[in-house]
Amino acid sequence: MKILKTQTLCGPNYWSIRYHKLIVIRLDLETVANTLTNEISGFYDGLVEVLPSLVEHHCSPGQRGGFLRRVQEGTMLSHVVEHVALELQTLAGMPVGFGRSRETSTPGIYQVVFEYVDEQAGRYAARAAVRLCQSLVEVGHYPASELAQDLADLRDFALQSSLGPSTENIVREAETRGIPWMQLGARALIQLGYGLHQKRIQATLSSRTSILGVELACDKEGTKRVLRDSGVPVPRGTVIYYLDELEQAIEDVGGYPIVIKPLDGNHGRGITINIDNWDLAEEAYDAAKAVSKGVIVERFYRGRDHRVLVINGKVVAVAERVPAHVVGDGRSTISDLIEETNRDPRRGTGHDNILTRIELDRTSWELLDRQGYNLDTVLENGEVCYLKATANLSTGGIAIDRTDTIHPENIWLCQRVAKIIGLDIAGIDVVTPDISKPLRDVDGVVVEVNAAPGFRMHFCPSEGIPRNVAEPVLDMLFPPGTPSRIPILALTGTNGKTTTTRLLAHIIKQTGQTVGYTTTDGIYIGGYLVEKGDTTGPQSAQVILQDPTVEVAVLETARGGILRSGLGFTECDVAIVLNVAADHLGIGDIDTVEELAHLKSVVAETARPNGYAVLNADDPLVAAMAERVKAQIAYFSMNPENPILREHTQQGGLAAVYENGYLSILKGDWTLRIEQAVNVPLTMGGRAAFMIANALAASLAAFAHGIKIEDIRTALATFQASVGQTPGRMNLFNLGDFHAMVDYAHNPHSYQALGSFVRNWPGQRIGVIGGPGDRRDEDFVTLGRLSADMFDRILVKEDDDNRGRLRGDAARLIVQGLNEANTVAAYETILNETEAINLALDTAPKGSLVVILPESVSRAISLIQARNPKPDLALPTAITPQTNPEASLNTAVTNGKTEVHSESGGYVPSEAR
Repeated sequence: MKILKTQTLCGPNYWSIRYHKLIVIRLDLETVANTLTNEISGFYDGLVEVLPSLVEHHCSPGQRGGFLRRVQEGTMLSHVVEHVALELQTLAGMPVGFGRSRETSTPGIYQVVFEYVDEQAGRYAARAAVRLCQSLVEVGHYPASELAQDLADLRDFALQSSLGPSTENIVREAETRGIPWMQLGARALIQLGYGLHQKRIQATLSSRTSILGVELACDKEGTKRVLRDSGVPVPRGTVIYYLDELEQAIEDVGGYPIVIKPLDGNHGRGITINIDNWDLAEEAYDAAKAVSKGVIVERFYRGRDHRVLVINGKVVAVAERVPAHVVGDGRSTISDLIEETNRDPRRGTGHDNILTRIELDRTSWELLDRQGYNLDTVLENGEVCYLKATANLSTGGIAIDRTDTIHPENIWLCQRVAKIIGLDIAGIDVVTPDISKPLRDVDGVVVEVNAAPGFRMHFCPSEGIPRNVAEPVLDMLFPPGTPSRIPILALTGTNGKTTTTRLLAHIIKQTGQTVGYTTTDGIYIGGYLVEKGDTTGPQSAQVILQDPTVEVAVLETARGGILRSGLGFTECDVAIVLNVAADHLGIGDIDTVEELAHLKSVVAETARPNGYAVLNADDPLVAAMAERVKAQIAYFSMNPENPILREHTQQGGLAAVYENGYLSILKGDWTLRIEQAVNVPLTMGGRAAFMIANALAASLAAFAHGIKIEDIRTALATFQASVGQTPGRMNLFNLGDFHAMVDYAHNPHSYQALGSFVRNWPGQRIGVIGGPGDRRDEDFVTLGRLSADMFDRILVKEDDDNRGRLRGDAARLIVQGLNEANTVAAYETILNETEAINLALDTAPKGSLVVILPESVSRAISLIQARNPKPDLALPTAITPQTNPEASLNTAVTNGKTEVHSESGGYVPSEAR
């Protein structure tokens, strides 16, 4: 077996709308392509031996042991690879369950799809699963040491990618509220929400956190001074920088016992407590000095260590922190007790587990000495041996929830402390014998204030009630009623995507909002180009959704991005599907138009239930998507008698239609005419039917999104098929004696759409034609046949990038199509695109139209502009349709009668359209 290709999906995708994080491998079964598992000696027994937990996989039988029964009865090895990849991740602490295995059109080659938690772990699991299954095929077993290494490697990947318990807690709460989140590229930043409404966190620092508050909290001595000046009980202490200052410092704080800790330390590093003699003080000074230049000397206050969490000015949780310790059982040594404690599955390394393993250090040995113990000491039953001086969870301590026992005065005091320091999220360390009594009554003190406090002691305490401390964080960042998302209007289809995307963005701009949109030309925000190129994939969508200035996102979404990575968003407000036609077939294992329609339906299926899916009622494959959509449906059609559209509107549904020369909105019995097609520049005087369809789709999507008809009308009147607004989409140039047009038609469907306009040209029609090299042979032949019907003279060229095809091969196939059409058109082959364009322009007769279908739109436009085209884009009079002089924007036809619209636009009843 051999993995030919591995892809990572991270959004709604071809395989699943619900499961976003999927690994897809293209697996060649090679010599076992025609062999079932029950035909491989020892395979079943070896699989059960190495992974007995596979018994929990139900698979298609739908019951425990179902998958293993399939293996025993006989299944393909690709199916086994899928389940093994899932189980390896689950055993490594990353539970996953979704998977698929499907044979491609190439016999013996399968697509194996399975869920992942961490991308690198998922890709590793794919390789390990294939390696494991290959070993079972060849020798009937897989070494236990290999499995152990696989699981260890997977755990390492999981650990490296972990967000950390506090961040994880916050993003899970965001998910329950439907707030999207994403990781940003630097400093462990997490973005919550989209665009203009986004907020950011870094662990438990938020975008509202004051830098002054953080700086003050990091200055422990400065914090104490500010709090002392405000009447808050804090330890007596001082800061020193040299050892010869230590003796005086001890005297200044009132003598022993004392605490010595680093000025700039964290997580309990370098702290020594309950120091009662000079020798220990010197050692403690050295330990603190190793962590920080400044050393704090404080009076030691006896009591229990508490962490009070204050969020947005309110105490939300209190935890008593108990230093790392073991409890005797009368028979085990301290060493044995530590080992037993560390076997707790909740304990791990660092901050990524609920609890941290106990690791002995300098302070541990000192504490053992003070207590008269060593590692071989056997503690009496119930006897406690402390192993750390501080109660930090990061050093192995535990947490006991005390939220319900803190005294109201202490609540008031801690809330006041957070405001004094200036933190929106603060962890206040309090030492007191009894948190249920006011600090002043029991000689309690506030010993420290922490910015970015850890949450794990609160949401998963060792004892007591877990507290949902992420909830007040999200309430603070997104108060009830506050939006977290910006509207997303996502658009897909085979042809017309870029034009419709640009038109829709242009319509929304009329409302004064900042629009971010992605196209095959580039990423645009507020009308400015951010990045040039084909930017229709998920990474480009993320650029828009991460931008804090964007108020509305309009995202062109192409098939390639969905296949390679999935969508760049989890759901949208309006989804538009223009059409589905044969293009890119045979690429990415999408071999039929029906499979292509299923792929593009991913966009429609992500439309929110209270949003809209705008579908082409004239395209059966698109109209059929309505059955899979959870959103409201809105149809557009070029035919007012379309039965799907009629039934939909009779039931009160929303639609757009081209009727009596108008682009109109329909809603139940109401008709609202937007504009005559002849007055919409994009439609080339009403002659470009496919542009009318694009304008209908954009207008309907905008109307469904709540944009006023006046804004739609204004946008349609001011949007042109020009280099500035739609580069490469029916850009018409007046070169004096003749016209030239640049259009990025590159598949049969787009050739047909363009032909409906070109055939009406009154003069000679010259085509400079070609197509991308990665299309099927039959597609090039079809392009040739279609061109024969469109043009009087044809120049066949090829792209500079043949995409793996031999030079001249694509042109040969196009010529084959021309010959099959028995065309009377003259044709010649000039492979170089620039040469072909220049020849067509040099030899174009008066009144002719040169249609250039280029690989490089910008190059074709540059070649034309070098010839100084005239500024007007007027069509020859002979092909400009006559408008109906009786028609007006302010009239609509109902029951054969003319009724009047209000000037501002409005619905007109139409009971019998």
